[in-house]
Amino acid sequence: MLAAALGFAVLLVLVFLRLPIAFAMALVGAVGYAILIDWPPAFSLIAQIARDTAESYALSVVPLFILMGNFVSRAGLSEQLYTASNAFLGHRRGGLAMATIVACGGFSAICGSSLATAATMAKVAMPSMRRFGYADSIATGSIAAGGTLGILIPPSVVLVIYGLITQSDVSKLFAAGILPGIVGILFYVGAVQFMIRLKPELGPPGERTAWPERWRALRDVWGVVVLFVVVIGGIYVGAFTPTEAAGIGAFGALLFTLFKRVLDRRMLFRVLAETGVTTSMLFVVLIGALIFANFINETGMPNQLAEFVRSLAIEPIFVIFGIMVIYILLGCVFESLSMLLLTVPVFVPLIVALADGLGMTKPEVLIWFGIVVVVVTEISLITPPVGLNVYVLRGVLPDVSTGTIFAGVTPFWCADILRLTLIVLVPPLSLFVPSLL
Repeated sequence: MLAAALGFAVLLVLVFLRLPIAFAMALVGAVGYAILIDWPPAFSLIAQIARDTAESYALSVVPLFILMGNFVSRAGLSEQLYTASNAFLGHRRGGLAMATIVACGGFSAICGSSLATAATMAKVAMPSMRRFGYADSIATGSIAAGGTLGILIPPSVVLVIYGLITQSDVSKLFAAGILPGIVGILFYVGAVQFMIRLKPELGPPGERTAWPERWRALRDVWGVVVLFVVVIGGIYVGAFTPTEAAGIGAFGALLFTLFKRVLDRRMLFRVLAETGVTTSMLFVVLIGALIFANFINETGMPNQLAEFVRSLAIEPIFVIFGIMVIYILLGCVFESLSMLLLTVPVFVPLIVALADGLGMTKPEVLIWFGIVVVVVTEISLITPPVGLNVYVLRGVLPDVSTGTIFAGVTPFWCADILRLTLIVLVPPLSLFVPSLL
């Protein structure tokens, strides 16, 4: 336990010294493993994890889903989603912000990346909201918060990585994310309504769209529906595995870009290059986290932590809320994926030990905890000072201050706290759809 605590302390120091989190985890993990075992096994561990990660067939789903998201971004499906949402909601006070959140939810269903969702929707929704006099705070807040849905609504790269770490069924994780994702959209819309009731001038009503134009806008989103039904529906009915679904989704997104005649040789090269860069970054972080996780497991900390909690004889639900508080605090310091990779190997043995007390089986508690962790990770994307979605918007909208964006997302992460509480207290919200598979 002491060795693990020292390892975490050194890791925090290296992170505050601005060493990239991937290299900090790899360095602490390798050195710690060498001190506990020996240097030759530590070097072998690094080589083995790097090779196994690069050659993993299960991880091939990651670049394929990223490629699918990059293609659909170029195909203009985000604009069509926003147009359709705006046609039904834009005439209400705060309607453009609500339309942005709904469009983000739809785009998340074919993208799988929070950062990509936020960056894409900022370019689509911000000009319209500014034209109708929306305050920058509510406009950027709705985009940043809506973007977080990208890692929960399937297909989700984060859920894939969690499934691989915990050896959980990825298709059931995808199914488990549907209802909490819908609840997230509803809670975000409620946050917009709350802000508008307090200050109506934040979101003036837009233009009312005639019903024929609404149906026409709705027909234009057929591409999103087809991709989602084929990819996610195919997984649920057992037609193909998540990896095969990712390949089919990437190919389908390519066909849409060709159908819309927006793909040329230069754009194809740019899409492939962006996919390669993003995948490489994820894999480097994953390799570093796995090296650190092996060190932590070697110290025996996860099992000791589980035994310690059992000896306290307190209700399991209070332990869960304690873990959530730790996650929220870590989310203020760590980047979201790094936080997940760093903590899941520590907390999963404890969660499994609490399964009976929570009234769930081991597979069920892992699925449920995966959704809980992803929702906490969503919160970390918009909380200061390391809210990545906020800084993505800052890069896309350089004329909006970071403080304005953080002020705008505050009601949304408060809504996320309420949603997290609901998901923790009502496990069937996450487990009902997977139970139907």
